[in-house]
Amino acid sequence: MTTPPAANPTTAPTASAGPGTSGAAEAELEIGGMTCASCAARIEKKLNRMDGVTATVNYATERAKVSYGPGRTVADLIATVEATGYTAALPAPPAAEPDQPASDQAPDELAVLRQRLLTATVLAVPVIAMAMVPALQFRNWQWLSLTLTAPVVAYAAWPFHRAAWTNLRHGAATMDTLISMGTLAAFGWSLWALFLGHAGMPGMKHPFELSISRTDGSGNIYLEAAAGVTAFILAGRYFEARSKRRAGAALRALLHLGAKDVAVLRGDREVRLPIAELAVGDRFVVRPGEKIATDGVVADGTSAVDASMLTGESVPVEVAPGDPVTGATVNAGGRIVVEATRIGADTQLARMARLVEEAQNGKAAAQRLADRISAVFVPAVITLALATLGFWLFAGAGATAAFTAAVAVLIIACPCALGLATPTALMVGTGRGAQLGILIKGPEVLETTRKVDTIVLDKTGTVTSGVMALTDIVTADGEDADRTLRLAGALEHAAEHPIAKAIARAAEERTGPLPTPTGFTAVPGVGVRGVVDGHTVSVGRADIRLPAELRDAKERAEAAGRTAVVVTHDGGPRAVLVVADTVRPTSAEAVQRLRDLGLTPVLLTGDNQRAARAVAAEVGIAADQVIAEVMPEDKVEVVRRLQREGRSVAMVGDGVNDAAALAQADLGLAMGTGTDAAIEAGDLTLVRGDLRVAADAIRLARRTLGTIKANLCWAFGYNVAALPLAAAGLLNPMIAGAAMAFSSVFVVGNSLRLRNFQPTNR
Repeated sequence: MTTPPAANPTTAPTASAGPGTSGAAEAELEIGGMTCASCAARIEKKLNRMDGVTATVNYATERAKVSYGPGRTVADLIATVEATGYTAALPAPPAAEPDQPASDQAPDELAVLRQRLLTATVLAVPVIAMAMVPALQFRNWQWLSLTLTAPVVAYAAWPFHRAAWTNLRHGAATMDTLISMGTLAAFGWSLWALFLGHAGMPGMKHPFELSISRTDGSGNIYLEAAAGVTAFILAGRYFEARSKRRAGAALRALLHLGAKDVAVLRGDREVRLPIAELAVGDRFVVRPGEKIATDGVVADGTSAVDASMLTGESVPVEVAPGDPVTGATVNAGGRIVVEATRIGADTQLARMARLVEEAQNGKAAAQRLADRISAVFVPAVITLALATLGFWLFAGAGATAAFTAAVAVLIIACPCALGLATPTALMVGTGRGAQLGILIKGPEVLETTRKVDTIVLDKTGTVTSGVMALTDIVTADGEDADRTLRLAGALEHAAEHPIAKAIARAAEERTGPLPTPTGFTAVPGVGVRGVVDGHTVSVGRADIRLPAELRDAKERAEAAGRTAVVVTHDGGPRAVLVVADTVRPTSAEAVQRLRDLGLTPVLLTGDNQRAARAVAAEVGIAADQVIAEVMPEDKVEVVRRLQREGRSVAMVGDGVNDAAALAQADLGLAMGTGTDAAIEAGDLTLVRGDLRVAADAIRLARRTLGTIKANLCWAFGYNVAALPLAAAGLLNPMIAGAAMAFSSVFVVGNSLRLRNFQPTNR
């Protein structure tokens, strides 16, 4: 594993994040050399033992977030991490080119791991075949096995040996220790048996005998165990590493969301500059369809700004001079000039990126099941092997028999099936999930699926379609609905506002091609006017008295949180057009299925109370479970509040405004039809824009977790049952090999059952 160089303790600054609460400072460190979640736990434990230090170490992102009091420096923190056997450094400054993130080295690390895995697999398969099938044991086959196994143990298994040596120097033991000791013991004993025992004799066979008897071991080799265990464990590490690579992608997706350059006004000229050169107080031009470069205030012009990516508000917001605007939102209307008020790390987008990072750091306590068990299992096996050696030596059985029994303990304890338990279930489960439009990021997210009891649903783009549509037409007495819609649609077709587009689209679908208006005029904040087929038409806010039926329709629409526009032509009001973000047709069924899984649905949105409650009633969510009119920071706080109440929270969202909340939630489900930031922050991604898939995703994740637990139970149960035989010196190597093979086949077969998982909506 490639690790970042450690920072120089003598020159390291005292903080990377500035002062925290109660006079404490905060720092973020990049940690190198971690190979499993227990490594992160050990570093965290060492840092928290320091006076005045509170630390959280995230194995997935390889970062430590540390708060420390007076008298401590970053150099002290780095020294403590290095004394534990790992490297630490302050994060490098962001690259000048945002499209080239600092984590570009990750693919190289993954490529090295893939190369080790391929090497181990190609060489181990014939070794295992020859050892397990006597018919393949030609004359001097054992020497070919040695030739093939040597590079597996020396090259492919090198990361395990290196980690075991590091742990040994610091008085610790992890799974790497057991894997290294087992493979080296098997290989070392095989060398002794080949060169100094009887195993190297031409014509030596490993007969397939299902018997239990004591042997001196001089005619037995364990090369298949050394090669097979290495290949199996490397497979698990590879799939884990591939999942880890995406851990920081949410931050990159957020940072890349903003504009890359900006048209700054210099006198009467527009100068196109990189966004990094924009300063507070600069005025810049934003044309229709462009992103607003940074947070600011409108200095000139009027428009409608689509802020749904950040606020969740489904209807674009009208802005005029003096109104604030947020960076990364989209100008959906006319040309405006904005004066920059915040840039760089002070913008709302940058603050959201920090929220995502902080929420991700809070997940460091989640460790893989195997690592938690290994905390007891590894030292127990090593102690048992040493005790076995000492017992047989003291009992006078001879050095050969004593070493045979001790080595058998290490070999039988090697987690052969354990190496397959998680990756095979994860591969099959994620493969089946991909067929159903469900992406599971890794094994570490599965544990929370069984615990979650509350599911927070973002409204816009999740429960609803996120696209404005015409939902109702109410006409005055004697008016033809299609004719009125055609006149309004023709006028709105010339406008750029999303509400106008919804009306024009509906008119074209119902009445066919639309005529071209003349004398078109857009009045900011009021609506549009023009002449269509000789009729003077206006669409927008009504400045005239409405008939009772139109007034009632408008009030009903607004009470339900929908947008109502009035159509007038030839001087009189003719109709009310109701436009809204429509509820997905499957959302009500999805909410019921989530309830069937034991989850309490909560509707969370940046939209107004009336719109939120109307949507909640339509899909079957109780009014007291609706939380509306919240900003991005509030969404994170809502999730935290639910967690403080003792709930285990799942979150479903699709916008940038949901990214931090998805990361904070115990389980984040991102709609694949949403933004990259939301998708990368989520633990599960729902490729299709169907909320019913959320229920299937939780079911599949729970089923996959159950399979992993069953596999782990079998793998450890097999080891525990076989250890007494090994310690007694009664374990025939052929039985051990056959048992290990059966254990692996059982684990794979159990995992393959996940292919039969069926969604409830098919």
